[in-house]
Amino acid sequence: MAKAKRVLCVCAGAAFLGLCQSFFASCSDFLDKEPSNELTGAQTFSDWATMEQFHFDTYNFLRNGQCRIANSWLDAATDLAETSYSGGGTRVSFNIGNYYSSAAAGELTAPWEHYYRGIRKCNMMLDRIDVVPKSADLSEEDYQKKLNYYKGEAHALRAWFYWELFLRYGPVPMVTRVLDPDGDLLSDYKVRPSVRDFVIDFIMKDLAAADTLCMEKSESEATGNQGRISKPVVKALESRIMLFMASPRFAAESGVTWQQAADTAKVFIDTYGNDYSLYDGGIDPIENYTKAILLNAYDEGNPETIFYRNDGTQSWGSYGYYNDAPVGYGGNGGLCPSQNLVDMYDMATGQAPFAAYDETGAPVFAGGGIAPAAADINASTYYNDAHPTVDRDPRLSATVLFHGASWAGSTINVVRGQKDNPVGNANATPTGYYLRKYMPEIILQNEHSGSSSRDWIIIRYAEILLNYAEALNEVDYSSNRAMIRTLLDRVRHRGGISGNVSSRTDINSQATMRNFIRKERTIELAMEEHRWWDVRRWNVAEKALGRDIIGVDVATNGTYTRKVAQQRKFETRMYLYPIPEAEYWKSGIANNEGWN
Repeated sequence: MAKAKRVLCVCAGAAFLGLCQSFFASCSDFLDKEPSNELTGAQTFSDWATMEQFHFDTYNFLRNGQCRIANSWLDAATDLAETSYSGGGTRVSFNIGNYYSSAAAGELTAPWEHYYRGIRKCNMMLDRIDVVPKSADLSEEDYQKKLNYYKGEAHALRAWFYWELFLRYGPVPMVTRVLDPDGDLLSDYKVRPSVRDFVIDFIMKDLAAADTLCMEKSESEATGNQGRISKPVVKALESRIMLFMASPRFAAESGVTWQQAADTAKVFIDTYGNDYSLYDGGIDPIENYTKAILLNAYDEGNPETIFYRNDGTQSWGSYGYYNDAPVGYGGNGGLCPSQNLVDMYDMATGQAPFAAYDETGAPVFAGGGIAPAAADINASTYYNDAHPTVDRDPRLSATVLFHGASWAGSTINVVRGQKDNPVGNANATPTGYYLRKYMPEIILQNEHSGSSSRDWIIIRYAEILLNYAEALNEVDYSSNRAMIRTLLDRVRHRGGISGNVSSRTDINSQATMRNFIRKERTIELAMEEHRWWDVRRWNVAEKALGRDIIGVDVATNGTYTRKVAQQRKFETRMYLYPIPEAEYWKSGIANNEGWN
C-alpha cells in the first residue's frame, strides 16, 4: 500500500488550507501528493501543480461505506442486517428510532459539513481555475484538455455531493459561489428549493456540463487517472438519479417519467455496453460474484465497476476486516445478515421458495414472519425452513456466511457454545449469520497477514441493468416483458441461477414483476448502501425498516429455528434526517417535517 498522504483541503472556519481531518488515504497515483499545508487560496491558484493537488484532494470527499457509522454499516439500519456489538452506531440510533444519537454522527450530522466542504472546493475550482497560469511543460492542447477535465470533474463531484445531501436532508441550499469560511456560511441561503429545482434544474445540469467536459473511459484507465470521473461515470449517475426521480416518492414533484428513466439507462447500455459488463471469469458463480466486488477496476480485470472510491488495498487491521469477520476467525462479528435477507434468495433453479412477495421484495408470511405457515412455502421447490440455506441462489453463499459453510480453510459453526457462537462473547452473531461479501478469504488463510483490494463501489454495471428493468416494467409490463426478463436473467445467470425468469408462473403481472425486481435489486446489491434509499423512493420504508429483524438458532443437528433478533422502529418523519441542530439554530433554515 502506498504511504499515507497529506492532502490539501478547505477547512470550514479557517482562512487557510490545511490538512484534512483524519484524511482518507488512497492508493491512487493521482492522490499521491505531498503539498504544503499552509497555502492561502491565492497561493493555491497561482500555481498549476498546486491547483492540481487541491483538485485531486476533492476525491477524498467520496465516502467509503464500510464501518463508517461508529464501526457499523448503513445496511445494518435496514432489514438486511444487524450489527453484533452493542456500541455499533446504527444499533444505538436508527435501529431504535434515535435520530439524534451522537453514535451515528457519521451518518446523521457529519455529511452536512463534509459535503458542503467538498462543494466549496468544487466552487473554488470552477471559480478560479481559468486564472491559474499554465504549466510551462504543457502544450496548449494538453492545457485545454486538462482544463476541461478538471472543470468537468468539479461539476460532477459537486452534483454527487449535493445528491448525497438530498438523500439525507431533502433539497438544501444551493451554493455555487465561494463562501467566506470565517463568516456565517449559510446566512444568505435559507430558502430551500423544490425537488425539481434542486435535482432536475441544478444537479442534472451540473452533470450535463460534466458530460461535455470529462475524459473518455479509455483515458481514465491511464496511469495516474484510475478512479477519476469519466463520461460513463456521469451517465451512470444520471441513470440512478432519473430512476429515483421517476419513483413514487419523487415523481409528482420532479415531473420525471418512467420512460425518461428507462431512456437514460438505455443510453448508458447502448453507449458503454461494450466497455462495461458483469464480471464473469468463466469460473464458479460464487467466485464470479465475489470477484465482482473484490477486484479493482483498473489492474485486476474487473469490467463491472463504474464509479468507486479508490482506496486501493487494505490489510486486516487497516480498514475493519477484523470488525466484520466471524468471532471464530478473530473478528468482531460486525455486520451480521438477517434471515429477512436470506428469505429473499430464490432456489438455485430460479424458482421461489415462498408463495408471494410484498412491495418491499420480502416474502409474505401469514405467520407473521417468524415461522412461516406451510401455505406460505412453495412446496414444488422442496424448500425446507429447517435448513433454509440448502440449494439456494449461489449469491447467498457469496454474500452470507451460514452454518456449515466452508470458508478460509475452516467451517462456520454457529451452534451455541461452538467457535463462531462461543458462550460469553458479546460480539457473536445475533442473527446466526456473518458477512462474506467484501471479506477476502486470503487474509484469513494467511493468518491475518497480507492485503486485499477494498475499493468502495458506488455504481456497478449490474445496477444499470436493474435500473433499466425496473423502469421498463413501470412503463409497460406487457410490451416490455421479454426485455425485462432478459435483463434479469443476465444478472441472475451470472450469479449462478440455472432457470429463466420466463419459467416463473408466479410473475404474471406488472405488480408481481415489480415486487420481483425489488427483491432482485435487494439481493444483488445487498450491503452496498442501496436498500436504505430504495425503500424510501418506493414509499415502503415504514414496512421495510420498521419490521422485526429475524435471526436463527442452529441446533447441534444442524436444524434452524427462527427467532426475533431485534425489534426495529420507523416513523414517517424518518424518511428524511433532521437538519443538524447546529445548522438549524445558527441559520434558521427550515427543518424537515416532524423534526421541529
